[in-house]
Amino acid sequence: MDAAELEQTLNAISSHAVVCHGYTNNMRDYEIVVRDPADLSAEKEPPHRRYVFRYCIGALCFPTVSPETWKQSLHDSWISQEGQDSDAAPEESAGSVAWLRFPCAEVPPPSKLARRWSEALGIKFHDVFLRTSIYRLHLLFSELQVTEVRPDTSLPRS
Repeated sequence: MDAAELEQTLNAISSHAVVCHGYTNNMRDYEIVVRDPADLSAEKEPPHRRYVFRYCIGALCFPTVSPETWKQSLHDSWISQEGQDSDAAPEESAGSVAWLRFPCAEVPPPSKLARRWSEALGIKFHDVFLRTSIYRLHLLFSELQVTEVRPDTSLPRS
């Protein structure tokens, strides 16, 4: 997949909500599972889309919210569902959302590190920047796989 196709694929989910993200159980691949928020009112919940960034040699995650907003998220008393449903949860915080909005992706030209890994392994590596409402992710990976997963089953983590 070339950079233009990669960016087009990722930006197709720009209005979706991130349900979960992180390294899979094999610790080699990174996944992002998204849901279309337009389907929130659907009688039967539609499948989620699972984006697996294969051979992910690097994942950096930085907050996009201010330190003041992040500070509101330090107390653990409201991170349970009961706490989020109560008045104890601050109006704006890094942890008071059920999902993260996924507004855009950027695929820059390969970095020096991506080029080095491409040369060393003989496969193409990509940099991608993904910005959510709370985090900015930088992933360095080789391939992208997109599948659907049923929301009522546990997510495959390998």
